[in-house]
Amino acid sequence: MSRILVTGSTDGIGLATVRALVGKGHRVVAHARSQRRAEEVRGELHGVETVLIGDLSSRDDVIALASEANASGRFDAIIHNAGIGATEPVRHATTEGHAHVLAINALAPFILTALIEPPDRLIYVTSGMHAQGDTSLSDLQWRDREWDPLQAYADSKLLMIALAFAVARRWPRVSSNAIDPGWVPTKMAKGQNATDDLALAHVTQVWLATSYAPEAIKSGRYLHHMQPLNALALAHDPGFQDRALAGMERLTGLRLPLGRPLGR
Repeated sequence: MSRILVTGSTDGIGLATVRALVGKGHRVVAHARSQRRAEEVRGELHGVETVLIGDLSSRDDVIALASEANASGRFDAIIHNAGIGATEPVRHATTEGHAHVLAINALAPFILTALIEPPDRLIYVTSGMHAQGDTSLSDLQWRDREWDPLQAYADSKLLMIALAFAVARRWPRVSSNAIDPGWVPTKMAKGQNATDDLALAHVTQVWLATSYAPEAIKSGRYLHHMQPLNALALAHDPGFQDRALAGMERLTGLRLPLGRPLGR
């Protein structure tokens, strides 16, 4: 059985992912943004090994979360599930001055990827909206543009899929993939008549994290319901990926290692 970390696992797709993994006998480490939130859902997180706590909008919290994750032991897979939607009517800044949606959806998974000992498998939960992201990468912080919550969300998901593909290229011994869970009726959708099936939204992540079927261990793909999708073509371009990484490195002060360290 595998040991798996799932970020953003106290409700919605993340909670469903945890339940499915525990039900299959895997060792699961959950994540909550605060001690209060962890206590609220402990009754729902039956069978998990532990719950790590960290506010993904805070650079210091994310770094501490990575340190705690490493101290807990090595993971076979990490599912970067946590995220927020296009729900902020104005630009909300974090303590570091980053746009809130950028910090949670893109910078946090970047920091965790850079600092946690690489597992065998990485899964990044992104969105079809990534195809509408600003490919110029010229204003990640939304300092020079009029705030547009939907565009900011799309931009963050474009960075996330670029990260997934960059890891697949740089770390050939790691299976790194991005998935689209569909437009499902979670809190993130805010009652926007989401049309996809919530009961299926976690299936691809669980499959990628645990299956040894040949299709499940391939790397560098974008999938929906266990089937490959066409991502924005530019997201596969190494030059674009490196520009995306450089932007996130500049904002976090951290660098993504060029290659996975030797070992398992």
